[in-house]
This record gives sequence, structure tokens and C-alpha cells, in this order.
Amino acid sequence: MDGNATNPATEQKSPTWGGSLRARLSFCCHGGAKMAAQAYAMGRREINQHFNIRNAKLLAIGFVLILTAGHGIHRFYGGGDSCEWLLSSGRFLGENVWQPNGCMMHKYKISEVKSCLMNKYITFIGDSRIRQLFYSFIKIISSGVKEEGNKHENISFEDGKNPLKVDFLWYPEVNNSMRDCFKAWIEDTQQKPHIIVVGAATWSIKIQNGSMEALEQYRINLTSIAPLLEKLAETKDIYWILQDPVYEDLLSENRKMITNQRIGLYNDAALNILNSSTRNMAAKVKIFRASKLIAEETMAGSLDGLHLPETTRDINAMILMNSYCNKIVKPIDGSCCLPLAPLSLIQKLTGCFFSICIIGCLVVTYFCHTWRRSKPNGDVESEEEKKPVTASLSTPEKLLFSLSKLGLIMGYFFLCDRADLFMKEQKYYTHSTFFIPLVYIIVLGVFYNDNTKETTMLNREQTDEWKGWMQLIILIYHISGASTFLPVYMHIRVLVAAYLFQTGYGHFSYFWKSGEYGISRICQILFRLNFLVVVLCLVMNRPYQFYYFVPLVTFWFMVIYGTLGIWPQTGKKDENGSCSPYWEVVLKLLALLLCICLLSASQSSFENVFSLWPISKLFEWQGFLHEWWFRWKLDRFAVLHGMFFAFLYGALKKSHLLSEGKGETLFTPRMSSFLLFTSVVVFLTYSIWCASCKNKAECNEHHPYFSVLQILSFVLIRNIPGYVRSVYSSFFAWFGKISLELFICQYHIWLAADTKGILVLIPGSPVLNIIISTFIFVLVAHEISQITNDLVQITIPKDNSVALKRMLCVAIFLFGILALSSFEQMNKLK
Repeated sequence: MDGNATNPATEQKSPTWGGSLRARLSFCCHGGAKMAAQAYAMGRREINQHFNIRNAKLLAIGFVLILTAGHGIHRFYGGGDSCEWLLSSGRFLGENVWQPNGCMMHKYKISEVKSCLMNKYITFIGDSRIRQLFYSFIKIISSGVKEEGNKHENISFEDGKNPLKVDFLWYPEVNNSMRDCFKAWIEDTQQKPHIIVVGAATWSIKIQNGSMEALEQYRINLTSIAPLLEKLAETKDIYWILQDPVYEDLLSENRKMITNQRIGLYNDAALNILNSSTRNMAAKVKIFRASKLIAEETMAGSLDGLHLPETTRDINAMILMNSYCNKIVKPIDGSCCLPLAPLSLIQKLTGCFFSICIIGCLVVTYFCHTWRRSKPNGDVESEEEKKPVTASLSTPEKLLFSLSKLGLIMGYFFLCDRADLFMKEQKYYTHSTFFIPLVYIIVLGVFYNDNTKETTMLNREQTDEWKGWMQLIILIYHISGASTFLPVYMHIRVLVAAYLFQTGYGHFSYFWKSGEYGISRICQILFRLNFLVVVLCLVMNRPYQFYYFVPLVTFWFMVIYGTLGIWPQTGKKDENGSCSPYWEVVLKLLALLLCICLLSASQSSFENVFSLWPISKLFEWQGFLHEWWFRWKLDRFAVLHGMFFAFLYGALKKSHLLSEGKGETLFTPRMSSFLLFTSVVVFLTYSIWCASCKNKAECNEHHPYFSVLQILSFVLIRNIPGYVRSVYSSFFAWFGKISLELFICQYHIWLAADTKGILVLIPGSPVLNIIISTFIFVLVAHEISQITNDLVQITIPKDNSVALKRMLCVAIFLFGILALSSFEQMNKLK
């Protein structure tokens, strides 16, 4: 053998330098990855330990307390009210969409304006820019008015059908002539204007060539006029319009002296005189600053650099209308200058009840804590301290504790949407405000996934996931104001139909499998569906139909219960688990279809069915049943579709035609491929049809018949592939478990003004405001869900006879509430 030959065993044990380096690098990489994984796991455990749902709720409570105190201090110590915000500040949300600071501006219709200004006399006094405002104002009253006539003369407008008069008086300068006009109104016993809008300065600048002497004379004249304005403001509404800026590049040669610098000096003079003279007086001249801010953004669109673009002065006219008419018309979507509604008797009684619960809970907690501390057995005490707070409470204590928490939460609801504490802003839709959050939640939903416990079609985790992502999309739809975009609107309508589809599917499946129609089960479902809504009706003074989805789901649950529970009952019949004959179920479903078609054939017949008291009180909105008719008719077949699908699924499963094992396709490979391809085509076709719809009315007519196609397509796409059916998004499922509470709570603590606007907890920072308000809103919904579950366990017994007695007591209580509400409503009409 060659003496230089090496032993293979020795060669393996003594690697080359390069091999040794690779081994060391590999060891370092694997070791580093292992350490990183361990660090990640430890960090995740640490985060989960400290930032759990309980700590998140404590953080939310801290936010609420800090924000409530901050807004209260701001409001009562110099923050002003919504009327001042309307007239003094704001910003553009988009083209020609003005957002006053902290409140919502209503867009008035002609009928509303005439109702507000009936028997009123309005006068505009000033120069050509005030004349522009005059014309924009009367165009709200009568859209056919044309701007014609001598520009430097008085103009009068009277509505022939209503006792309403609006005048423009040509006083281009603040001088003795203007003073004599105001003095005559004070001394004369004839009709005086109810609203006076006045402003002037540019003519003084132009005639005197921008001299400082003219400015000084302006100060003197306005100082002499100010007491007259104050005297008129004691009984009338006086608005002083600050001078809008000009676009100097477009000014003609004879107007070049009207510069923004000089206009600023005149505005400062007006502010100093009017503010100093009315600072400590109840009668106050309202200074219109917002016009100046609006013009700064839009003056580039002026034709001559001096006069305002038409859209700008239209916004100013609408601000004036909101300032005067909101307190009279009281529009839901106009929170500026809106007075607080007086508390109803039911609200007062509800407040007293929750106050008693909170005080009682504090007293009981104090005495229980004192008693436990006085116990000699330290071991028992230490064991009790380790238990959750509610674990050691008796049933009455749990009830009192749950109602106290609910009372505090309802106090937050009231502060958000009934008290004049937090700010509100109007919605403004852009594609980015809807689709960017949508993409964000899709990414989160895909990232947080887990394996399902079951691999059956539409298993519990999957239906929770389905409800969760649908609810999140609906929330984004509501806060972004996406109802103005028709394709999005139509897809949201499908999501609402899908909720009702799940209602039909879930309840039919339960009754079909169990055959249980006991009163206890019915009471539990009705309690879970309606408890929060009933409490909100009492606290927020809103009718039951206002929360339209809950009445809809409750109605259809009772329809399902009645359809399947009527003789012969649908469900298990004997110990072998045999179910009702298929023909019985088919006949019941056909009978239900016939009833739906008959009801939907005539609106008057439908309303006659629901017009009897107290049923009418449940389904009326603003005294009419039209809203209930619209909601019911729009998705009238969705529940029936869900029931039929559950029946078909049960029949196929019993016939062993489905393969629901882990990783298995639902049908044979060829059938699965065909159905999957067809479902994708149908799903996309429906979306294309939604995008091609011309208007909501046309789309809504076809929606009840075609929405089921996209719902079934989604169900098949989600369930045919075995690997897709075996996983679910834990992120979406978490939200799905509290989807009902999320849908209801959004009305008052995430949105505002009964869903017409957006709640503003942090003004000046829209993104941060959405983050904080959403954080609080979601945790409040989760807590209410837990409270509801606790109260169900306490109040609904499993014994059917006891449950029936309690249900009768609740029915009597609700009957009394409806009677009291009707009595209050009758007194208001007198």
C-alpha cells in the first residue's frame, strides 16, 4: 500500500479546513435559528401573558376615562359649542364637501327649508359678494331662481306658495346709511327681519384706494353700528360675514388695490370691535369665519378674482341654513347647532334602574370584601383570591354585577351619541377608504389560520369565520360611506342575505337533527338576539325597527320555528335517530314559499298584517311600516334558501354521497372539478352584473332572486376542496362570535348620529381616531357578548315550565313599555 494513503475512517474524523468551516457555519446557523425560535416563543408567551383580553379592556377603560375628561374640559372651558364650530372652522373632505370642525352639516331639501323658514323674513345687507350669498340662499328655497336685475340695487324675493320673504339691501360700505338702516329696525314697530346677514369692506378699499384713513373710518363706523347689532341680536339672528380673500392675479386694474393684506386688516378690525363689545353679553353677533376658510381653498376658481365660485357660496349658504334651521328641523345627520333632546320618561326610569344596580353592586362588593377579609381561615381566603371575581359570587350577585357593568357601558353609549360631549363628523367615500382597510383585514385573516376540529361542510369554526369576515366588511362599508358606490352596495346586500341564509341553515339543521322545540331553547335564542337591542331602545330612545337586522332575524327565527314545529313536527322521532319523511319537509317548505310570495305581492296587504298594535309598534319606523316592508322584501327568500340547502345537505349526507374526511374533496373528483369551476364562474358573473347595474332600485328588484347564486357559489368554493375545508381563519372566527354585538354597537359608539356620521374621540387625527375608537368599540362589543351569555345562564332555566312563566313576565314587561311609549308619543302630538 502507498505509505501516503489515508485511512477513510481517519479522513472522516479529520475534515479539511473548508469542511470544518462549513460545519461550524451550519452549526451556528442552526443554533441561531433555534435560539431565534425560542426567543420568539418566549416573547409570544410574554405578550400573551400581559396583553390578554382582560388587560386590553382595562386599557380601553383608561382611554374612555381620559377622553371623556379631556372632551369635558375642552367643552366647558373655552372649547365653544357646535354652532361656533360650524361658523368658524372646518376643512374640505373632498371636492365641494365641507366638514365643519367637530359636527355634521345637513344638506337641506326644499321642503325642509320652507318648513323651517315659514313666516320668516330674512335680509342680506352688503356688497356684491353678499348679493352672491343671497342668491345661493334663495336657490335652496327655489332652485329655479335666476341671477338677474340691476346689480347695485335692492332685490326682493317672495315665495308665492309660502309666507316667506328674503331681501337683499345694497349697502356696499359700512357707513351712516347702513347705521340708519339698523336704527330704523330698532325704532320702527313694523316687521323686522328674523335673520340678518351683513358684511362689507371691499368697496371701501376700492373707493379710497386702500388708504389707512379709510380703514380708520371703517373702525369708527363699525364701532357706532356694533351697539345696534347687539340690540337686534337680543331677539334676532345676526351674522357678520368676514371678508373673503381675493385671487390677486385675476383682479382687474381698477381692483388691484384690494389685496389680501388689506382685507386681513379690515377683518381684524371687525373681529376686535365685535368680539370686545359682545364678549360678556348673552346677545351675541355671530361671526361667520368659515366663509373665509372656504374661499382660501377655492378662490382660484373665481372668474374675476373677487367674486366667489358658485360651489363656494353654495356651501356658505348651506352653513347659514344649518346654523338657523337645525334647532327647528332637528335633522338626524345635522349635529351642528342641534339642541339636546329632552329625556323621555322611559330613559329616566332606565337610568334610575341602572344607577340602583351600580350603587347596589358597590355596596354588596364592599360588604362581601369586608366579610371575606374577616374570615380566620387564610388558606381558604387565598384560594378564593386565586379564583376569578365572578367565580365565588352567588347567582343574585352575578346578576347584579352583570347589570352594573351593562349600566356603565350604556352610560358610555349615551355619552357618545346622545350627550353633547364627543364630536361627530360626516362620512365621505373614496375608493381608498374602503378598499385599503379591506385588503388589510384580508391579510390579517389569512395570516391567522388554524386547523378545524371538524372537516364537515359549514362546520362551527367555518360559519364563525364566515360571519366574522362579513361583519368586518360591513363595518368598513358603513364607516366609509360606501353605500354611494353601487357595486359595493350590491355586494353588501349579498352579505346581509348570507347572514339570513345562515339563520335558515343553522336553525333548520338544529331542529332537523334534534327535534327539540322546548320553550327554554326558544327563550335562550330570543334573549341572545334581542337583549342588547331592547336595552338600547330604552337607553337611546329609539324604536325597535331602528336596529332593523335584529327584528328581521327574530321574525325569521319565529317563522322557522313555526314552520318546522307545527304538526307534524320536523326532527328526530325515535331512539334510532330517524327523521321526518322528506315529503313532510318539502311540503312545509313549499307552503312557506307560497306564504312569502303572497305577502310580497302587495305592500298594502303586507302592511295590514303588521298594522295591529302592539305588533305595529315593533315594526314601525317614524310612524310607517315602509322601512320594514323594504327590509323584509329585499331578502325574503334568503332564509328559505338556507333551510332548503340544509335539507338538501342532510339528505345527501344520509345517502352517503358526500366525502367529508380530512383532505378529501366533497364529491367525486370529476363532479368536484365541475362544480368548483361552475361556482367560480357564477360568483364572478354575479359580481360583473353588480358592477353593470344602473341604479339601486333596479338592482334591488333582482337581488332577492339572484343573491343566492353567489352565496351558494361561495359555499361550494369554500367546501369542495378538502384542504380548504380543513382550515379556518381564527382571526375572522373571533369576530364572528361577537358579530351580532358588533353590528348593533356600531350604531352609537363607532358611528355617530344614528349611523349617519363618525364618532370623533381624537379630533385632528382621523387615522388615530379610527384606531382608538375601533379598539374601544370591539372590546365593548366583546364585553356585552359575555354579559349577555352570563345573563342567559342566570335568567333562562332549563325547565320549560319555569322558562314559560318567565317568558310571560318578560312579555308583560315589554307590553307595559310599549304602552308607556305610545302614551308618551300621543302626548307629544297634542
